[in-house]
Amino acid sequence: MAPEAKSGIVDRLRNIDRRIIFIFVAASVVIPLMFPLGLPLKSSPPSRALFQEIESLQRGSVVLMAFDYDPATEVELGPMSLAILKHCFRKGHKVVGLALWPQGAGLARATFSEAGSDYNVKYGVDYVNLGFKAGGLVVIDSLGKSFHESFPKDVDGTPLEDLPLMKNINTYADIDFVMSMSAGDPGLPFWIMMAQGRYGKKVGGGCTAVSAPMLYPYYPNQLVGLLGGMKGAAEYELLVGEKGAATKGMDAQSIAHALIVLFVIIGNIFYFVGKRRAKRGGGVI
Repeated sequence: MAPEAKSGIVDRLRNIDRRIIFIFVAASVVIPLMFPLGLPLKSSPPSRALFQEIESLQRGSVVLMAFDYDPATEVELGPMSLAILKHCFRKGHKVVGLALWPQGAGLARATFSEAGSDYNVKYGVDYVNLGFKAGGLVVIDSLGKSFHESFPKDVDGTPLEDLPLMKNINTYADIDFVMSMSAGDPGLPFWIMMAQGRYGKKVGGGCTAVSAPMLYPYYPNQLVGLLGGMKGAAEYELLVGEKGAATKGMDAQSIAHALIVLFVIIGNIFYFVGKRRAKRGGGVI
C-alpha cells in the first residue's frame, strides 16, 4: 500500500465522527443484555461464605433482611436481593423484611413478589414485609428489645399478632441470620455495630460497588459474607444457579469495558503514528 493511502486511512480514523464510537459502545451494552453470552465468572470467598451460611441454616430458620436502598441503587442491589430471597425460599427459610430507607419497603414488596412466584410460599407464613421505619441505628437497637413494639403493624397495616410468622418472633433471639442490602447510611455498618456487636447475631449483606472497599475489612470477623456491586450479585446468581439481571449486566459491562480499552489503544496508536509523521515532515499533529 502506498504511503499516501496509509496516511489517508490514518487521517480518516483519527478524525472519525465520535457518534460512530457511541454507537459501538451502545451496541456493546444492549446486545449482551438482550442475548446474554454467559462469560466466565468465578465466585469470590466473601460471596461463597454468604452462600454457605444460608445454605447451612436448618430448614425453617428465620432470616431478617433489611432493604436499605432506593431505586437509584436498585440496579446493583435488586438482583442480589432477589437471588438471596430465592435461595432462602428454596431452602425453606422464613424471611422477615424491613427497610431503613423510605423507598426500600416498596422495593422489598416487588422483590418478595417476584421471588415468591417461583416457590410455594405464603405471605404472613413464609415471609413478612414490616415496611419502613425512620431512625436508623435506633430502630436496629429497638429490635433487640421487641419487634412488635418497633413495628406494631406490617407494611399493609396488618397487626403483627395477626401474622402467623411473627407470633414467635419478638427479639434477635428469634432470628437466625441478619442480612442488610445496603446502599449507604443507614445500612450495613449500623447492622454490624448493633446486631452483631451488641446482640451477637451473624450478619451478612450486599452493598454497592463504591461501598465495597470500605466494608470488605469487616469480613470474615464481623461479617459472615459480602456481595459487592453487580459483580457480587452475579457471583451469587452463579452460586444459586440463576442467570438473572446481574449476570446479563456483567456481560454488558465486561464487553463495554473491553471495547473502551480497545478504543484507547487504537487512539494512542494513531496519536503516535500521526506524531511520527509530523516529525518527519516537520509539521504539526
